Amino acid sequence: MFSDSKRGRGDAVESSTQQNRIAQGTTIVGDIVSEGGFRIDGAIQGTIKTPGKIVVGKSGIINGTLEGTNADFEGRFSGKMKLSGVLSLKSSAFIEGEVEIGKLAVEPGATFNAVCSMKGAVKELNKGEQQKPGSGTEKSA
Repeated sequence: MFSDSKRGRGDAVESSTQQNRIAQGTTIVGDIVSEGGFRIDGAIQGTIKTPGKIVVGKSGIINGTLEGTNADFEGRFSGKMKLSGVLSLKSSAFIEGEVEIGKLAVEPGATFNAVCSMKGAVKELNKGEQQKPGSGTEKSA
């Protein structure tokens, strides 16, 4: 009786925290969609979409599109990246292409050759501008 209820809760927690691992020496060509995060030490050519965290090790390479929340890079990226959270670049990271992020953290030594837009600040400004016209302070005659 107790083991069934515990097992049910454990499975729900386990599935949301599982991390996918692409080992060094592995190359994947194609699109990947996952609910869990990724640790990439191999090479991926294609699209990765996940709400989880992406960690790219020193030997990791992504050529293509990356969509997610947060990412930590020690390896290489070339293509288009769209993150709603933080992009963290370690000193060995090499990033090129188009990058759309919420926040950026760069260690000295990292290479960042990208067109970058930080969408978090833009959304806040747009919200402020939209509130002004419809503020309700106008009086009718």
